[in-house]
Amino acid sequence: MNSIGQPIRRGVGGFADGIKYFLQGVAWVARHPRQWLFGLVPALIALVLYVVALVLLGGYAGDIAAWATPFADDWGPALRDTLRFLLGIAVFALGLVLSVVTFTAATLAIGEPFYEKLSERVEDDMGGVEKAADVPLWRSIIRSVRDSLITLGYVLMFTVPLFILGFVPVIGQTVVPVLGAAVSGFFLTVELTALAMERRGLGRRQRFAALRADRSPALGFGVLVFLVFLIPFGAVVAMPAAVAGATIMVRTRLPAGPASSPPGR
Repeated sequence: MNSIGQPIRRGVGGFADGIKYFLQGVAWVARHPRQWLFGLVPALIALVLYVVALVLLGGYAGDIAAWATPFADDWGPALRDTLRFLLGIAVFALGLVLSVVTFTAATLAIGEPFYEKLSERVEDDMGGVEKAADVPLWRSIIRSVRDSLITLGYVLMFTVPLFILGFVPVIGQTVVPVLGAAVSGFFLTVELTALAMERRGLGRRQRFAALRADRSPALGFGVLVFLVFLIPFGAVVAMPAAVAGATIMVRTRLPAGPASSPPGR
């Protein structure tokens, strides 16, 4: 049972089930190409913003490295410049990692009306949702931004230490990438399932509780999405399918029904 008394349907496939839901999302947008194009708009907007931000970060990475290492001002030029060059690369690499794990949250915040409509159309195509939560659009957008910022805080708690551990020999090249994909994948699932879960009256804490209770499919879905998003332009192209797949997963594993408390509590 989840936190609002609705049974979570656990399949024997676990991790593989999560992969299946994403592939079902791909199949759905393939059958509805107009919805795929519709969902590309906010992803393209977010891509442009992220590219600009990364270009700026790349241009100022050296200045950031110099600001962060005032103790090296009196070092020899070769040692000082090498340290700051390596630190500048690390700063830009961290920016790239954060861009991957935050792209979904930013895109959903920018495209709330787009993805809400896309998710609704997936639901309608599969029979609709009874007693869906009726929340004004402006309130939904504010809540989405707030929840995304809270989720981002959790992501940073894990991502930054893992990024630092990535420089540790052996562990950084074996264990850390696996843990990083798992953490990033889980939080991607949190973000992508938010629309369908909110439609069922689940607030942020309830959504987290439901996904933790059904962790294997959440990881299977999120890790695959994370790997796809690592492909250049993969996040833009696959975003509509990810939203559709997340909606299918919620619909399959968390049946629609009356919630015992309104969303946001």
